[in-house]
Amino acid sequence: MKLFEKVLALMLALCLLCGVAATASASTFVDAHGNVIELDDSLEAYATVVLKGADNAARMGETNLGDLWTDALLWFATSGAINDFFEEDDVTAGNNSIDADPERIVALWNGGNLRADIAEGKFGAEEIATVLPYPNKVAVVYMTGAQLLEAVEAASQGLPCTEETAAVCASFMQAAGLVYTVDTAKEYDKGEAYGDKWFTAKSLNRVTIEEVNGKPFDADAVYAVITNNANFNGMDSSYMFKAAAAENEKSTITTAGVREVIWMYITGELSNVIGDTYAEAQGRITVK
Repeated sequence: MKLFEKVLALMLALCLLCGVAATASASTFVDAHGNVIELDDSLEAYATVVLKGADNAARMGETNLGDLWTDALLWFATSGAINDFFEEDDVTAGNNSIDADPERIVALWNGGNLRADIAEGKFGAEEIATVLPYPNKVAVVYMTGAQLLEAVEAASQGLPCTEETAAVCASFMQAAGLVYTVDTAKEYDKGEAYGDKWFTAKSLNRVTIEEVNGKPFDADAVYAVITNNANFNGMDSSYMFKAAAAENEKSTITTAGVREVIWMYITGELSNVIGDTYAEAQGRITVK
């Protein structure tokens, strides 16, 4: 299978090189806010597996698409690629890189923002836009371990995901760099109402974080959480993201578009082929 993926990568690279000489073409896509965006039709990749996001899959538990998505965000931060995308005011203030060791950087992405499958075979910018029809930007939120645990607890409050709770489960977090368990036999302890569907966590009793990048979870440590601007601003159940961001002035929204970062990862790290590594969910999240 590895040989097959290498051959596919070579074929795609040749196609892309040939495309450079051709006249650039672009199609359009209407995003979830009604904005007409231009797509780069030169972007092509190949999936040897189905990446699952449709039918609320990413709201119910870990999926291979959630793994790919969060891996891309984590790579973006730990590789230093993010350093070119800090706002001018951040750079002027000296906030131009992630202020955390790689072992304390994690990525969280709400399942409600993974809207479609990516089918096996060739795909391009339109398929990625269909998965994420929002103009999300990459954001960095610095949290203590205690805040991180509460953020994941609150995000999981709709589980187990059913037809009745699917809207609440939009906040469920796919993860990279983080291994955690949600025990749905325990009832979520509702605090104050937050928004029109969610509640703050009055106590923490459902979620256990087993490890962070292979290291023991530390409630007192400060972690850099790579996510999107909507979570940064407190969307859905993300009240703790908003509170933590307000407490640490280095928390910020970058200029990097999430869809563009996904393509950077697919082309730069996966050589345009999504293969066996993402055949199944990788066991980062357990929903009991």
